[in-house]
Amino acid sequence: PGYPSSQHNIGTHLQKKNIQSTMRSFSIAAVAALALAPSTLAFSPAPRSVVTTSKTTTSLSVVDDKAEVREYFNNEGFNRWNKIYSESDEVNNVQLDIRDGHDQTIQKILNWIEDDGDIKGKTVCDCGCGVGSLAIPLAQMGAKISASDISDAMSKEAAARAKSMGVRNAKFYTSDLESVKGKYNTVTCVDVAIHYPTDKMAEMVGHLCSLADERVLISFAPKTWYYSGLKKIGELFPGPSKTTRAYLHEEKVVRDALQKAGFEVAREEMTGTSFYFSRLLEAKRV
Repeated sequence: PGYPSSQHNIGTHLQKKNIQSTMRSFSIAAVAALALAPSTLAFSPAPRSVVTTSKTTTSLSVVDDKAEVREYFNNEGFNRWNKIYSESDEVNNVQLDIRDGHDQTIQKILNWIEDDGDIKGKTVCDCGCGVGSLAIPLAQMGAKISASDISDAMSKEAAARAKSMGVRNAKFYTSDLESVKGKYNTVTCVDVAIHYPTDKMAEMVGHLCSLADERVLISFAPKTWYYSGLKKIGELFPGPSKTTRAYLHEEKVVRDALQKAGFEVAREEMTGTSFYFSRLLEAKRV
């Protein structure tokens, strides 16, 4: 009331454009968020049953997440993420944003460890090391590194990068998380949980804790109403790059698993960019 009809129509048109623009932004963010997966260490096979029915037949298809992740990061995924976690210019704006977000998470861990000032000579097990984004700088700080990844391509790339930098106190090898054994002062697992089905998350956290004498550092995509909403929108726009499923996790599940294993959260951080979100927890044995 009080506005000429032409102004009212213009205002309605602009409002519709703003809503459409917002929905496009949410859609893009959701799609990119699902591309998180910077590390590639996988998990115990988590079959997903898909039942299709017709008038005469019923078929059962079982998908193995672990095999899927291994295959992806040994082929197409390796080419994509190796560029993202490097200084390559062959990345788009979304990938550049993800690179920045992941770098922020890594730097937060390094800042914590540098503040503590006691990593030199300590043993560190980096599960899901990817191309060595965390393992290599920790080795440069004097830690003795044992780093693994389910992708042979990734672990070899990490070893090559370490060698080119003159790093000799780091061992890189190919392994899934469940096969990693030993005892270490610190265990790290950065942005790997996005590959873990919800029902396997607590078990995965428990295994990480079993390897750690002193502390565990773990990051994951948190399951909140906002991120869950973005994920659902993203699922409406399938693309060729979305070849592995992405799992969000309730923080309470992670904290409860840490507590059950005898660990208590000492420090925490949250990293969120336009297309990357990751919750970081440091838990120490009590």
